[in-house]
Amino acid sequence: MPDALAARVATRLIARGQTVAVAESSAGGLVASRLLRVPGASAYFLGGGVIYTAAARQALLCITAEDMAGLRPSTEAYAALLAERVRQRLGADWGLAETGATGPTGNRYGDAAGHACLAVAGPDARQRTLETASADRAANMETFATAALELLEEALG
Repeated sequence: MPDALAARVATRLIARGQTVAVAESSAGGLVASRLLRVPGASAYFLGGGVIYTAAARQALLCITAEDMAGLRPSTEAYAALLAERVRQRLGADWGLAETGATGPTGNRYGDAAGHACLAVAGPDARQRTLETASADRAANMETFATAALELLEEALG
């Protein structure tokens, strides 16, 4: 059964005749899963990927070392790059991205568990940082996915 937030996002995308593509990391596919649970997802969901490693970043989004120069993962700027690149690569109206540290420990970049950066690219671009201060990996994954969908809902108006 779809959740209310994903259903609202889907309804807005369908009403506008627009599409979304997703690049997620710490949420592990939960953003895409929630969008795909809504009946009629083929009208608005073009696809996406779990961009969990540099290899995935390069292979799936063609983000090169040059693109990453001066950029650190788990930042709003990096999330914005992921959102824009997945939007471009899949030809979507909107790109939605999430990156962070789910826990139980922080990531190798110095961010504490519960840190996530989210971004939307498209007709409206937005970024946001979230800090849950929790080491609960599963709970953080769900929270990150919800926050990403909320950011897209805000951008959709």
